[in-house]
Amino acid sequence: MSAGPVTWLLILIGLVSGLASGLFGIGGGVLVVPALMYLVGFSQKLANGTSLAILLPPVGLGAVIEYYRQGHVNLRAALIVAVALFVGGYFGALLANRVSGPHLRLLFGVFVLGVGCYLVFDAARRLGWV
Repeated sequence: MSAGPVTWLLILIGLVSGLASGLFGIGGGVLVVPALMYLVGFSQKLANGTSLAILLPPVGLGAVIEYYRQGHVNLRAALIVAVALFVGGYFGALLANRVSGPHLRLLFGVFVLGVGCYLVFDAARRLGWV
């Protein structure tokens, strides 16, 4: 694949992930990692590391500014979680680099499936469907 199409694909991944980040508060693990694996051909570990590098500088700054402007950001909670995320991310990376690629992909799939099932069930319950 030439550099042109890959560049446009990466731009598309960024735009879609940014939109989802601002809309739903998601992006890296749910969208960027699978997109890098299945659309660009990255391995699970390369997609994980690249996703973290992508999110490090911007991590939704534009969306955070707007949420903050509207009074929807708890800075104390954000700081506490950010510090804990930093520590957890380090140990998670240590663990991920000791697990084989296929096992890591399986664990990721089970995680995403579990979160998805929970969200669907909870929404259906709140809507009175269950």
